[in-house]
Amino acid sequence: MKVVRTRDELAEARAELSGRVAVVMTMGALHEGHAELVRQARQHADAVVVTVFVNPLQFGQGEDLDRYPRTLQADLDLCEREKADVVFTPLPEVVYPDGLPLVRVSAGRLGEVYEGASRPGHFDGVLTVVLKLLQLTRPDVALFGQKDAQQLAAIRRMVRDLDLPVQVVAVPTVREPDGLALSSRNAYLSDEQRSTALVLSRALATGDVAAGRALLDAEPGVEPDYLARVDSATFEDSPAGDLLVVAARVGSTRLLDNRILERA
Repeated sequence: MKVVRTRDELAEARAELSGRVAVVMTMGALHEGHAELVRQARQHADAVVVTVFVNPLQFGQGEDLDRYPRTLQADLDLCEREKADVVFTPLPEVVYPDGLPLVRVSAGRLGEVYEGASRPGHFDGVLTVVLKLLQLTRPDVALFGQKDAQQLAAIRRMVRDLDLPVQVVAVPTVREPDGLALSSRNAYLSDEQRSTALVLSRALATGDVAAGRALLDAEPGVEPDYLARVDSATFEDSPAGDLLVVAARVGSTRLLDNRILERA
């Protein structure tokens, strides 16, 4: 496994890869959900590039950029265990050599609803860095987790609207045995809060907006943001939608989850 930190090092390492190349983009603090992304990438390609970059562009004012968990050595150990070929671990000045970019990708309406409404500008920051990393790594296929369903929808739409030559593959959410969706932000939860957070997956398991919301509202220590049934491609509200999405704060930690449904 080759670890690279600069654009030149990445270009050299990328030139040495042959066959079909996959990329897995992460912000570090890797867990078994990320490991599954790398394993799935192996099924889709001959070589796998993993990026580890905490993107400042997608954090709003007052969000947790400074306290976001950074565990680079453990991340590299996981990537080596899962047989990644190249790991790109740039500093912000490598990704944004002229400072934060003046020209950015707009998520349009997808960036204005649900997570976009709660975190204005978030998806513009996500799409901008994803586009930059796609340009730098030049993959044939890019894999993203289903847990961040709105992010996945926005990336798919960007790839389609901007005619990017990459296949986007969604990987199902990896969960703990008790149903909690794996997330780097779970590290912020105390044992009690982690137990409380299970209400998100229980709410989704009802398959119903009203019943799920009632569970969230009744759980002490939870501040629900939204629970809704939407179309997974557009994130428009739809009683016949194929996705149930939820977001809530447990303590100071914002958690997301979703459940794929059959269209009504």
